Parts: sequence; structure tokens; C-alpha cells
Amino acid sequence: MAEFELNKEFDFVFELDAFDGPLDLLLYLIKKDEIDIYDIPIAEITRQYLGYLEVCKELNLEIAGEFLYMAAMLIRIKARMLIPKSGDDEVWEDPRSELVKALMEYKRVKKISSALDDMAENMRKRYYRRDFSSWNIAPPEPDLVKVDLTALMIAFGDILRRAEDDTSLEIERQQISVESRKDHIMSLFKSGSSLEFDELFTDDPRKIVMIVTFIALLDMAKDGVIRIEQAQRFLTIRIFLNSVEPALVEEA
Repeated sequence: MAEFELNKEFDFVFELDAFDGPLDLLLYLIKKDEIDIYDIPIAEITRQYLGYLEVCKELNLEIAGEFLYMAAMLIRIKARMLIPKSGDDEVWEDPRSELVKALMEYKRVKKISSALDDMAENMRKRYYRRDFSSWNIAPPEPDLVKVDLTALMIAFGDILRRAEDDTSLEIERQQISVESRKDHIMSLFKSGSSLEFDELFTDDPRKIVMIVTFIALLDMAKDGVIRIEQAQRFLTIRIFLNSVEPALVEEA
């Protein structure tokens, strides 16, 4: 698990499952967008990968060197893909081939590891007989299309990368609080019960304000004030104001 907080002035701490390594993150991106692992759209994958690292950096999450190395490798592969083929096409080697080979090997090892975990769990349960008749089991939750935290971080990373760096010198200390950004988010619902994710960050282009807004959004989702959903893959992420039941953002 990884924890992050904006800085010591705020008490809001969120946890998310840490990826085992850069290949684990890449497999998540490939699975999330239902991409053919043998025909990876390297520009899109690189954009999402860098977006995730951008948010990790802004939220003071530690980034292992292997993640940065993979970022450099993706950029190198992307650059090589842009170079026109020369000579005989039969001798041309796809720059993605090494990455695909590594992903397939990692996927195979991960599948075996998961199978061994399942076998161990089944063996553990084999010698126990439990009576569940008296358990008060809640009915299953409705099948909602929720946006997991990693996908949300990638979307926010895109916004941060598009934002211009604030080079102005401010003498007075910025007074930006999570509560004030929560009020801002709530004010946006006056015109309707939902809004687009990008709308949260249009009032103030400064990165510090955007980051505090993102923290406020996560805290509101955690408390069930809002829910974050997407109709289907690649479509706009929308924020909905809850009126009955809370819906939490799924942790990646």
C-alpha cells in the first residue's frame, strides 16, 4: 500500500494499492483499455504512464527508479516508432518487441503466482466446515461503472501536464484549504446533479489549487458525498452528487 498527502498542513491521507513494478502498471493500462498486447499503441500507453507518474510526483508519492527507467524506455520506443522504415521491411524490427516479450513473461509468472495462491487458499479451506446460515450477509451492491483510483490519477495527470507552470512571485502565503475546494465543488452542482471531471479545475489554473481540489474530490468520494463514474471506456469521467447511498471510489 502507498500513502499520500498534500503536505503536513492537511490531515487527509489516502491509500492505494502499489503496483509491483512498472510492468504491473503497464499490464493494468493494457487490461483497462482492452488493448492487444501484441499491438500496443505506444503513444497512448506512454501518455497514460507519464500521467500516472506526474500525479505521484505532485502528491509526494515515492517513485522507484525502475518506474522512471521504464518511462525513459517508453519514450525511446515512441521515438523509434516515429522513424520511417528504411531498406527491406523484412529486416525491420518492431521497437515494441522487447517490451511485449517482457510483458508476456511477466504476465505468465503473475498467472502462475495467482494460481499457486488460489491452490493454497483452497487447501486452507479444505479442512474447515463453517455454518453461514446465521450470518447477516448484505445483498450485493448494484453493478455500477465506477472509476478506480489509478484511472482517476491518470486523468488528473493529463490535466496537470496541460497546465502551465506558475512562475509568478507571490509575497503573501497562499490560503488554499481542502474545505474551501470542497465548497467550490459543491457550488458546481447548482446547475445540475453531475459535471465533467475537467470542470473541477477550470476556475484556477495554478497547480497547487488543482492538487488541493483533487484531494478534496477524493475525500468527498471517500465520505460518500459524490460518486465518480464513466459510461464506458474512453468516455468522459463524470462526477455525480449522491442523494441516497454513498458510493466510494474503488482503490486501484
